[in-house]
Amino acid sequence: MEIRKKIVVDEQGNPLEVIIPWDQFQHVAELLGWDLDDEARKDLKQAREDRTRGKREAFIDLDSL
Repeated sequence: MEIRKKIVVDEQGNPLEVIIPWDQFQHVAELLGWDLDDEARKDLKQAREDRTRGKREAFIDLDSL
């Protein structure tokens, strides 16, 4: 993924902030899960715990979908 960006610098040339196009920001936000509501985050946390504990019965077999 290539991100088109503009880097804003201060008087000494130090980077201060980055400006990216809105569509690319939305894509990054989706990849990072920033768009998830609290319930979805809770479900993902529970799924991670189930996976870590090897609790296979908590999951649905893909063939049954």
